[in-house]
Amino acid sequence: MNHVTIFGIDLTFDSVAFTIPIGDGWPITWYGILIALGFLLAIIYGIKNAERLGVNTDKMLDVVIVTTPVAIVCARLYYILFDPNRPEDVEFFGKDGLSGIGIYGAVIGAFACGAIMCKIKKIKVFDMFDLAAIAFLIGQGIGRWGNFMNQEAFGSPTGSNWFGMTSENVVADFTQKGYDPTALAHPCFLYESIWCIAGFFLLHHLSKKRHFSGEITLLYCIWYGFERAIIENFRTDSLMLWGPIRVSVFVSVILFVGALIALIVIRKKQKTAVTDMDYEAMFDDGLDDITNDETPEIETADEVEDNG
Repeated sequence: MNHVTIFGIDLTFDSVAFTIPIGDGWPITWYGILIALGFLLAIIYGIKNAERLGVNTDKMLDVVIVTTPVAIVCARLYYILFDPNRPEDVEFFGKDGLSGIGIYGAVIGAFACGAIMCKIKKIKVFDMFDLAAIAFLIGQGIGRWGNFMNQEAFGSPTGSNWFGMTSENVVADFTQKGYDPTALAHPCFLYESIWCIAGFFLLHHLSKKRHFSGEITLLYCIWYGFERAIIENFRTDSLMLWGPIRVSVFVSVILFVGALIALIVIRKKQKTAVTDMDYEAMFDDGLDDITNDETPEIETADEVEDNG
């Protein structure tokens, strides 16, 4: 049983929801259930909004079916590559199932495989990416509560006697790292869950007025990259790249900066193109007006004398 105190509220729960009586028992964890729930809601969103974003629903499902297992494998591979505490004989998928995965590995794998599948299924890649970006935020927002049920993805001490969380895992981690074991930790899972859910509503709204294919994808990279680059610094279980540099911070900064630059450049080009079109249209209309105006007839000298 997990005993957790968060914002002064005491909770007790089991990380295993139920056990299927197969063999020695097949435990179904809340982590797995919440990940599956987030995935299901993301698929439902995709089905309901695919046509609106120019993606055929049946083809979208074909892409998802192939991309999903690839994303899972990439998420596990990402974690294994950067886990400083991994044993030499680590199992890719051991007894702990998906224990130890990296969301960025899943995102990178999903987009890479998705791009290939879009080419095969003749889907506009960036339309599919825009749809997937919004759906990702649903899965991430709900999936983070799976981290809470596993008592992971928490941060360093908050310095407050009320704001934060503690549990057996927090106490053990703080003791190992030299923090005060009675201190409360930043609930990083909660920060990211709220940010992702808010991002879902924001990007869904903006997708109704998108200016070009791929715009929502860039906004996703900006939105999520900004948050992760900050919140990751609070976590005590970050995967490290080299020295004090955290992998997720490094990736997040690249995503944020790269997407922001791309968005500014594309928007600027669009604005310039529209301005040029408006100018040409105005110039052409002016020529048409001049051409269509009746030119006054000028009397000749003889006609003036006759009229005189």
